[in-house]
Amino acid sequence: MNNNKNLILAFALSALVLFAWQYFVARPQMQAEQAKQAALSHQEKPKLKEAPGLPGMSAPAAHMSREAALKVGGQRIVVDSPMVDGSILLKGARFDDLRLKKYRETVDPSSPEIVLLAPKSTAFPYYAEFGWVGAQHLPNDSTPWTQVGDNALTPGHPVTLTWNNGHGLVFTRAIAIDDRYMFTVTDKVANDGGAPVTLYPYGYVARQGVPTTPHTWILHEGFVGVAGGSEVDANYTDFKDPGTPPKTFSSTGGWVGITDKYWMAAVVPPQGESFDGAYQGSKLPNAGDAYQANYRLGARNVAPGGAASVKHRLFAGAKVVDILREYQDREGIAQFDKAVDWGWFWFFTKPLFWLLDVFYKFIGNFGIAILMLTVAVKLAFFPLANTQFKSMSKMKKVQPEMERLKKAHADDPQAMQQQMMELYRREKVNPLSGCLPILIQIPVFFSLYKVLFVTIEMRHAPFYGWVHDLSAPDPTSIINLFGLLPFNPHTVVPAFLSFLSIGIWPILMGITQWVQTKLNPTPADPMQARMFTMMPVIFTFMFATFPAGLVIYYTWNNLLSVAQQYFIMRRQGVEVKFFDKPKKLTAAND
Repeated sequence: MNNNKNLILAFALSALVLFAWQYFVARPQMQAEQAKQAALSHQEKPKLKEAPGLPGMSAPAAHMSREAALKVGGQRIVVDSPMVDGSILLKGARFDDLRLKKYRETVDPSSPEIVLLAPKSTAFPYYAEFGWVGAQHLPNDSTPWTQVGDNALTPGHPVTLTWNNGHGLVFTRAIAIDDRYMFTVTDKVANDGGAPVTLYPYGYVARQGVPTTPHTWILHEGFVGVAGGSEVDANYTDFKDPGTPPKTFSSTGGWVGITDKYWMAAVVPPQGESFDGAYQGSKLPNAGDAYQANYRLGARNVAPGGAASVKHRLFAGAKVVDILREYQDREGIAQFDKAVDWGWFWFFTKPLFWLLDVFYKFIGNFGIAILMLTVAVKLAFFPLANTQFKSMSKMKKVQPEMERLKKAHADDPQAMQQQMMELYRREKVNPLSGCLPILIQIPVFFSLYKVLFVTIEMRHAPFYGWVHDLSAPDPTSIINLFGLLPFNPHTVVPAFLSFLSIGIWPILMGITQWVQTKLNPTPADPMQARMFTMMPVIFTFMFATFPAGLVIYYTWNNLLSVAQQYFIMRRQGVEVKFFDKPKKLTAAND
């Protein structure tokens, strides 16, 4: 009885956690990005005080829309490349306006571009700056840089800015952009004065306001970087208490940034130099949260008549694995692909993604690539699955005899156990032999789930039929007559009822899981048997809000498992019955 209660409690808690996860994460994540984009036209929170040694960030004087914010502050340098567009505020030379050309808010190609960097006086300021500290009269937010040459920043056409501080120092900044997501900022300072000066170059990414995207244990969002040859990260919640000290670290080579699920802004120091890095956050009174990831390089001692220079980089864009790895290899940026949250089982997730990417490039459809990857994984675990299914077939084959023993020794549990053990020995059945293969496969299947969940490649990727976005739930359900009515039920039904919008693919997944349960041995305990019978129904509701790509994967995986298990059972001489014959009424039943 206690075992039954524990089992019921375990299933109940599991279902509660899974439904809660769907309610607070799966559905909101689909809509949060759109909400964030829309909110970028509203108000801003006050700014975060900089880490010691870096200049403070001034608070805006007024709240305004995004369009208005882009008009204040003076001249802007137009940024236009194949992947991004936007502008750089000439006053202060701040990177604070960037949109991603290749990514839209929705699957509709006419929907607005994804906004990554946003200026001050908006709801979610998000920007990057570079500069010098260590002396007076240095460039800051108010510096009136003068642009030299080209008006627009495009690949192959950098822009040059100059500023004379009037105290012997002349600053020159050259900004270049490649055809993807990397800016190169080359800062030079010439000492025309009569005294030496010591300066420290720095770079930072700052964000104000907690992002609207919900957090989940399967995905890291917040601070991310590499220092000392390993990943260094921190969560927004690490700085929820006022006065929390910055998280500091030092390294030679590496980078620091702030990441969302699909996008990231990161500053990259020269990889051959040592730097001091920090993550910091603050919850200011009557204001929102503010966060900053920064680094400061070593001293530049500039003698009279001398000069010093430093080359920074800024990555601002989508976390496409191929692009990250290209920068990692070509520019020598240490472990740059760790911008993608590969998780604990990175030694599984990375190869799985590589194989998935190979299939995608070969076939040209991400959904088909998922099906091909599932087949590859099933082939890799074919021997283990055979062992598991053979053990389950033997258990199913002896079930009639087990039922007979339970009835014969219903009043003597000890004798029943002895007879059961003798049956196992005689038929060479090990009830636990099917468990080990399952345990070995769990990390791989979780890693595959992780790959499909965190990589941007599945976002807005179409499949065949009614699935136009593999990263979103199946858009069909009984509510819209399975696609006959022109609306998405997940955008109409309240979030807490979203699991009721069961699409065609979740239903197919539930059917395949039900078929699989009919092939498995029936648990000896009636209560356990009823619980396992209910699992396909529970999972059907639960998968209603899962991304369609994951549901397709699980459905196809179930079908392959059913085919393999059915074949093995037939070879083992086990009778396969999906529907039990109704019991005939007898006089004993009267």
